[in-house]
Amino acid sequence: MRLLETQSRQESFGNPTVQQQTVMIPKPMEMMQRPLQPKVDKAEKTEQVKKKMKTVKVMATGYTAGYESTGKRPNHPEYGITYSGVKVRRDKNTVSTIAADLKVFPLGTILYIPGYGYGVVADKGSAIKGKKIDLYFKTTKQVYKEWGKKEVEVQVIRKGNGKLTEAMLRELGEAMEVSKEIPEDLWNKTV
Repeated sequence: MRLLETQSRQESFGNPTVQQQTVMIPKPMEMMQRPLQPKVDKAEKTEQVKKKMKTVKVMATGYTAGYESTGKRPNHPEYGITYSGVKVRRDKNTVSTIAADLKVFPLGTILYIPGYGYGVVADKGSAIKGKKIDLYFKTTKQVYKEWGKKEVEVQVIRKGNGKLTEAMLRELGEAMEVSKEIPEDLWNKTV
C-alpha cells in the first residue's frame, strides 16, 4: 500500500482553511493478487449456499430394522444399528436415518426428501445401488401406508465426509428442533 496525501482549500465563515486528507491506495500489483470481493452478509451467504444445492432424482423405498429388511431379529446384538454405527431413527420434526449407495451419497450426507423430510445417510443396503435411497420407518405398515416406492427429486443439503456418529446426529437433530431447519452455522460444519 502507498499513501496519497492531498490538500484542499475550503471557505469557512469567509476564512480560508487547509484540510489534509490521507487516502490509502493499493499498489497495482496488490490489486492483481487480491481481487476485490463484495461484502456479503450471513443471510445472503446462506441463501447463496441454498441456491447452489444440487437436486438428484432417485428411487426411494422404505425399510425397517426388522427381519424383512435387514435379516436381523430384535434379539440380534446389531438390531437397529446402521452401517455407520448409529441407531436407526424416524423423526419427522428433525432428521431421520436413511440408507444409500455410499458411492453416490457418502455417510453423513444430508438430503431433503419431499414428503419425508430431512434424512442423513447412516446406512447402506445390499439392494441400494446407484441413485436409490431407503427411508427408515418403524414398521412395515408405515412403509406401505406412508411411502411405498416413489421416484422423487431430493435436495443434497450437505455432502457427507464418510463419517457419522451419534454425537453428530444428536447435534444436528437438536439444532433442527430449535429452528425447524438446518441452522446456517451448521451449513459449513462437517457432519
